[in-house]
Amino acid sequence: MTPAHDTVAPDGLPGRAELIALLAMLFATIAFSIDAMLPALPELTAALSPEAPNKVQLVVTMFMLGMGLGTFFTGPLSDTFGRKPIVLVGAVLYIAGALMATQAETLEVLLAARLLQGLGAAGPRVVAIAIVRDLYSGRAMAQIMSFVMMVFTLVPALAPSIGAVLIAAAGWHSVFYAFALFSAVGAIWFTLRLPETLPETHRRPFRLNALGAAIREMMAHPVVRLSILAQAFIFAMLIATISTIQPIYETALGRADSFPLWFGLTAIIGASSSYLNARLVMRLGMRSLVTTMLWVQIAASAVATALIASGVSGTGLFVVFIIWQLLLFYQMGMTIGNLNAIGMEPMGHIAGMAASIIGAVSTVIAVVLAVPVGLLFDGTPLPLVAGAFLFAICAQLTMARLRRIEQAVEA
Repeated sequence: MTPAHDTVAPDGLPGRAELIALLAMLFATIAFSIDAMLPALPELTAALSPEAPNKVQLVVTMFMLGMGLGTFFTGPLSDTFGRKPIVLVGAVLYIAGALMATQAETLEVLLAARLLQGLGAAGPRVVAIAIVRDLYSGRAMAQIMSFVMMVFTLVPALAPSIGAVLIAAAGWHSVFYAFALFSAVGAIWFTLRLPETLPETHRRPFRLNALGAAIREMMAHPVVRLSILAQAFIFAMLIATISTIQPIYETALGRADSFPLWFGLTAIIGASSSYLNARLVMRLGMRSLVTTMLWVQIAASAVATALIASGVSGTGLFVVFIIWQLLLFYQMGMTIGNLNAIGMEPMGHIAGMAASIIGAVSTVIAVVLAVPVGLLFDGTPLPLVAGAFLFAICAQLTMARLRRIEQAVEA
């Protein structure tokens, strides 16, 4: 083991396989909270919002909004109080939100519960990465993160099927009980098996003025600002897709029963893009890969929009949408990580805080962009693919602006 800071690794650290599994479970809280929820949308619509079915999609976006807002603070707070307290406080908030959701009798209460869950999930989202950074450096850190993400990719593939089984057995409330149980098991495992990885000598006081100064510095840097904006447009495509994908499979494609299987298949194939990106990025560069994948997304969304608008239906519509969905998932693995690295490049002196700010700002903007697309759902995939087409164009224009700025600096 190569510690990231100039100290020895903490005593009692679990073996590498257990550490990878534990960190993957922390990450998985996010994917499980979103993807296992999707099969419940029809029941939630019937129970809480029969007069406005599109509003039920907000159970996804409110969770993402809470996570984005929480991400502003979880990184800096973990630098002050240590990693373990922030993960455990996050677990308490998350479980409280899940239990609150089980008692919801109105959509508004359910959305408030999902916002609270999102705030809680921000803890493991940021702190899991910080723990890897505490324990490893350089290539060893990259290797551990790769293993963690490989394990993590199984969750989006399995979560919809798990959610569907729970709902069939005990109704939509059971999904939230499963969320609470999942988080509780992870928190107990984390508490018992992982010692604190940030020594007190390496902690920094939490100051709101320092957070504000970091935000101002990052927003004043054009490369950082534009990379965050490009991330937001790309992330908005994903949030809009996840919010509307179950209704699309049910209403437009007539495949509600097989939705978990198709979603899992595309998630697994799309996850392989991270491996391909790792193989290509050293040779082709981050900016070239992002630009290329955005052109692919623009072309795919343009073709899909034209075909759907022309009235393609039945098997033809299903084939068009499944190819478009796969390309969208594949694009995520070859753009978000690269854009995050581009934004972090000038911010090495405030890396931890910068990571929190980039994640928070891009997520919040993406939610704001994605919500209108979800609410425009009309029983067809057209609003979604047209919205993704627009977001991809905006992201590509943002990348063009970023390249011009970098070229001007080099000149």
